[in-house]
Amino acid sequence: LVVAPVVTPEAVSAQARVPVEEFELDNGMRFLAVVRPEMTTVAAGWAAHVGSANERPGITGMSHFFEHMMFKGTALHPAGEFSRIIADHGGRDNAFTGPDYTAYFQTLESSRLAISFRLEADRMQNLILRQEEFDKEIEVVKEERRLRTEDQPQSYLYETARATAFQTSPYRYPVIGWMQDLETMTVSDLADWYQKWYAPNNATLVVVGDVEPEAVYTLAKRYFGGLPRGAPVALNSLEEVPQRGMKRVTVKRPAELPYLLMAYKTPALKPAAAGLADDMADPAAGYDWEPYALEVLAGILDGGDSARFARRLIRADEVAAAAGVSYQWASRLDNLLSISGNPASGRSTAELERAFRAEILDLQTRPVSGAELERVKAQVISSEVYEQDSVFFQAYVLGVLETIGLSWRLAETYVERVRAVTATQIMAVARKYLVDDRLTVAELEPLPLAGAD
Repeated sequence: LVVAPVVTPEAVSAQARVPVEEFELDNGMRFLAVVRPEMTTVAAGWAAHVGSANERPGITGMSHFFEHMMFKGTALHPAGEFSRIIADHGGRDNAFTGPDYTAYFQTLESSRLAISFRLEADRMQNLILRQEEFDKEIEVVKEERRLRTEDQPQSYLYETARATAFQTSPYRYPVIGWMQDLETMTVSDLADWYQKWYAPNNATLVVVGDVEPEAVYTLAKRYFGGLPRGAPVALNSLEEVPQRGMKRVTVKRPAELPYLLMAYKTPALKPAAAGLADDMADPAAGYDWEPYALEVLAGILDGGDSARFARRLIRADEVAAAAGVSYQWASRLDNLLSISGNPASGRSTAELERAFRAEILDLQTRPVSGAELERVKAQVISSEVYEQDSVFFQAYVLGVLETIGLSWRLAETYVERVRAVTATQIMAVARKYLVDDRLTVAELEPLPLAGAD
C-alpha cells in the first residue's frame, strides 16, 4: 500500500474535456463530481492533505503507517469490516501514500456510492486506535520496508540518493519511513496525527462515474456534513537550500548488477505560476512553461523503443542494459529529474555516466528535430482514450491535482501546453537545470549475494 500511482501526462490529458462539478460543505470539506453516464461503475476517493513531507525526524513513515491503521475499525465497523463490506457489494478498495497526500479509494457499482460515503465518514472521525492492533501492524510495515527497500538494492539506492540530494526539503524523508523511527513510534504519536490531520477541512473527495452532482451533494451533506471542522493546519513548505556543487554517494549492497542514478533538482509546477486564469487556454498567457518542457525532455530520452536511450545507449552503443528517466512535475515542492540504469555486461557505471552526460550535452547544444519533437508530444496525448476508460485513474488524478494545490482545471490546458513546447525551450531547461550544481550521483556497488559461489 505504500506506493502511490504516478500522475503521468497521459493521465492528466485524459481529463481535458471531462466536465467537473465542485462544491464545499460548511465544515470545509471539498468535493469534485465528474459525470460519466456511459460508465457502469463509480470511483469514489478522498485524500487527506498530509503525507511524508509533513513528518519530521522521529516520526517518519507516520502517514503511511496511519494509512494501514485506517482499516483497523470503528465501533460501528470493527477491524476488517471496511474491505469486507466493499467486497460484498462487488467493489474494490485501495489506499496509498505519497509525500503530499494520503488517499483512500473505492470502485463500486454506481448505485452503491452511499456505502462508500457512509464507511469513509465513519472512519474519518471515529477510528479506534488499539495498542494490540498497533503492535501487529507496525511489524507488518517494518517487514514491508525490509522487503521493498532493505532487500531491494535499487530501491535502497534511490532512497539514499533522495536523502543526499535534499538537504532541507522534507522530500528527503522516505514515504515508508526510516526503520529506527518505525521501531520507536507509539500509539500516542498515531492519535496525535489523527487528531491533527484527519478533519473534513483538510480533505478533498472526488467521485467519477454514472452519478448526478445533485445526488452526490445530498449524500455528502448526509454523511460528511455533520463532521466537525478541525483546527487549521500548516503544510510543510520548507524549500530546499541552494546546492553548491555536485554530490556523490556510493551504496554497497548485495546485488547482481551495478546501478547508476543521476538526480537533478528541477522545478515542479507551482500553483501561483500555473496560469489558472480565464485565458489559460492561450499558450502565450504567461504561465510557467518550464515543467512542461522538462516533461517533454524526459520523453525524448526515455519515451519507448524509439527514444534516445533505447536507440543509442542500449541498441547502438551497447553501453546500457537498461536506462530510464523519471521526472516529478506534480508535487507541492520542487522535486527531481532522475536518470538511471544498469551498465551493459562488460561496461562500467563510469562509462554509463559518460554516456548519460553525452546525451544531456546533446540536448543542451543541439535543437531537437521537429519530427522527434512531434513524436514525443504524440506519445503524451496518445493514451487519452485509454485513460478515460478508467474511473479510478480519473478520480485519482483530479484528487492529486487538487490536494497539491494545482487545481483540477490544470487538466483542461495540459495537452495544449505540451503541444506548445518548443525545441528552444527544451534546450533552455537542459542548460538551466541539468547541470552539476544541481546533481547528485548515486552508485550501487554490488556485494556478493548470500550463498553465491
